[in-house]
Amino acid sequence: MQVYEGLAGIPVVKSSISYVDGENGILEYRGIPIQELVENSNFLELSYLLIFGKIPDENELLKFELDIKENLKYFERILDIVKSLPENLHPMKILQSLVPVFAFDDIDTDIMKEENKYRQTVRIMALVPVVIAFSKRLKEGKEIVFPDKNFYYTENFLYMLNGKSVEKIYWQTLDKTLILHAEHTINASTFTAMVVVSTLADLYACVSSAIGSLSGRLHGGANEEVYKMLSSLPNDEKIIREYIENKLKNKDKIMGFGHRIYKTYDPRAKIMKYLLENLQKEKPTPLLKKAEIFEKIALEYLEEKKIYTNIDFYSGVLYSQMGIPSDFFTTIFAMARVPGWIAHCIEYVRNNKLFRPTQVYDGGHNIHYKDIKSL
Repeated sequence: MQVYEGLAGIPVVKSSISYVDGENGILEYRGIPIQELVENSNFLELSYLLIFGKIPDENELLKFELDIKENLKYFERILDIVKSLPENLHPMKILQSLVPVFAFDDIDTDIMKEENKYRQTVRIMALVPVVIAFSKRLKEGKEIVFPDKNFYYTENFLYMLNGKSVEKIYWQTLDKTLILHAEHTINASTFTAMVVVSTLADLYACVSSAIGSLSGRLHGGANEEVYKMLSSLPNDEKIIREYIENKLKNKDKIMGFGHRIYKTYDPRAKIMKYLLENLQKEKPTPLLKKAEIFEKIALEYLEEKKIYTNIDFYSGVLYSQMGIPSDFFTTIFAMARVPGWIAHCIEYVRNNKLFRPTQVYDGGHNIHYKDIKSL
């Protein structure tokens, strides 16, 4: 029996949510090119598109946004729970721990009921940013800033996170980065969520499990590793080249380069770099120049192997410009990916089949028990 390690390239489902052409660097959400969505849409509209399969009209979008804001009323409960957790927990562990608690007074969580799917969706989307912001403020020993329903989604998040209103360019840029990260077919975390929903678990359980998968450095933690790498290197082309050459010599992975699907430049990375360059005009950072030098040198060695820059390379530098600490980068990825996870769970459960793969046993047989006292 053949074993497909990592299930690489093995189709497990039909889906109409997103499409990737790795050879030509194409990414579409519901058939719409990612470039058009970043340029013309916003994160809440995009979330509706992913989850419900169509661009909402004005009334549908307004209701969606108001329903999300209505669930901000639980912020005091969130604060009490976050305060009770150990201070040294990684932000991703805090987030993963809190999502199942979002159920609160949600007595009926049957995932097969449409009203339950919707209620769970808007509550998760409302409270994930609250957990992230509260966790950061508490970790830094700063006063908690409560959500303000007068602000748009990402504007409110940065307000809670940094303790003050931010200029439009910041929250609009963050909004666009969330669109870039919102969905990417059947990756590790999405597949995790789908396996969980196939048991008919609720969306709280599905999203929590997906966050656990995303916390691994081979999936969501890469941008944090890239940021640490760039921050540790001097702005010296010779030293950067030596660093890259040593990595390649030792056959170490260079974080921020390469992708399981893309055999060309990640289309999201191009947009992320553009957004960072645009933000640079407002708030310059020496890290951008260093990142550009690093990328140029790395591609000299990697391009011939069809290894290119991925979305993680520039995203961490961009997040740092918004006052987001490096250990919180992956939580932003999670916040962005929530609608993608939920969309796949809702799509899959419509024609649900419990995931139950098999294995090829390669252990021994007829091995007899020995009492521990005889050993």
